[in-house]
Amino acid sequence: MSPTSILLLIAGYFGLLILISYFTGKEDSNAAFFKANKSAPWYLVAFGMIGASLSGVTFISVPGAIEAKQFGYLQVVLGYFFGYLIIAYVLLPLYYKLNLTSIYTYLKDRFGMVSYKTGSVAFLISRTVGASFRLFLVAKVLQLLVFDLFDIPFAITVMITIALIWLYTFKGGIKTIIFTDTLQTLFMLISVVVTIVFLASALDLNSIGELITYTKESNLSKVFFFDDGNDSQYFWKSFLSGIFITITMTGLDQDMMQKNLTCRNLKDAQKNMVTFSIVLIFVNILFLVLGLMLTNYAAINGITASKDDLFPTIAMLPEIGIVTSAFFLLGLIAAAYSSADSALTSLTTSFCFDILDIENKPETKRKNLRKRVHIGFSVVLILVILLFDLIFKDVSVIWELFKAAGYTYGPLLGLFAFGLISKSQIKDKFVWIIAIAAPLLSYMLNMYSKELFNGYEIGFEILIINGLLMFLGLLLIKKKA
Repeated sequence: MSPTSILLLIAGYFGLLILISYFTGKEDSNAAFFKANKSAPWYLVAFGMIGASLSGVTFISVPGAIEAKQFGYLQVVLGYFFGYLIIAYVLLPLYYKLNLTSIYTYLKDRFGMVSYKTGSVAFLISRTVGASFRLFLVAKVLQLLVFDLFDIPFAITVMITIALIWLYTFKGGIKTIIFTDTLQTLFMLISVVVTIVFLASALDLNSIGELITYTKESNLSKVFFFDDGNDSQYFWKSFLSGIFITITMTGLDQDMMQKNLTCRNLKDAQKNMVTFSIVLIFVNILFLVLGLMLTNYAAINGITASKDDLFPTIAMLPEIGIVTSAFFLLGLIAAAYSSADSALTSLTTSFCFDILDIENKPETKRKNLRKRVHIGFSVVLILVILLFDLIFKDVSVIWELFKAAGYTYGPLLGLFAFGLISKSQIKDKFVWIIAIAAPLLSYMLNMYSKELFNGYEIGFEILIINGLLMFLGLLLIKKKA
């Protein structure tokens, strides 16, 4: 595809999103922006959450990691499923019972104001880092494919990327996102299927049965790793990490829970979560199969691209065809924006409720305050993405994302776990100290794990370790009965 064709495709895509925003954002109220008036159909929420959960990181990094990781990521995905069940039947009943807009309000009722502010700040940092990682990846791909050819600086690419998100979310907020995420998830899945169909033809696979046999017989399709407990892909490490990644990055995350809280009632929200968790397993298998096919296609055709460059490089080859290339771009943009747009909305929601206490502001000032915060976080995302551009040059982004999440979400995991498991009260004023100390100790353990634990290499389970340290720290500041 020519750069001009790509620009026209992007313009048409965002024109469609803005059109959806026009119809869904007519009610420019805080109730619609923050909670979609609690009227979202559960099946739309479930379908849209697939795209929001996967994001551009999964779209690019999971297929690109097959050569090094094989199908080991599926062990983490299986853990996700059980994590979603815990969210559906433990956390969602709590959130609906308390009728929360920001889920961190629970911490204020359970422990006190310092715990509440600590939890919300942990989320703001976590989601800012996570959303920036996702958008950084997509902006780099767009820069490579389009904007470099027009000599447009990367900083301008990033600004355009964020400005487009702001443009279609600034009125409707979460109400708009429920519908745009549905469309974006559809584009993402079509993109994967179209690419698999092309690769199947190129690899002489003429039926689904042949594709399944091809996948099973490949030495890159190994799923389970039980042999070496020190291996970062060891099954129990990956599986348990998947459970806790889901609990924290979905169940304790305002971004993902804000979508669930738009459902009409708890029963609908639970149907949404269970349906979504089942479908997500099969969608991730599609990405792994795609990665296997891309890796083999590259080897056969002498393509040297690897990791996060693999899928974009092959998808934009002339021999791939304009249709496949177009769907790849649509899928990439859809996957990235379906997570990033809700991140911008949830950051705005959390900051307004948890930091600025918007509910206690005069009614006449609430809408303008929300709009200023929305713009402010748009600027923050731009700055963080540009910072990542200075730091990360040759990485597989999904693994860096999970590493970062292990440190930033750990305090939230420890706080909520202590609140739900224990009936004890704590000395609230010291919570922020524990929330800083736990990630720092986790980082030190991760750095020296091989020396300290006889060659044991910490992987995704850094999140569990961090949460446990936070939990133990809270025990130290527990009030005496």
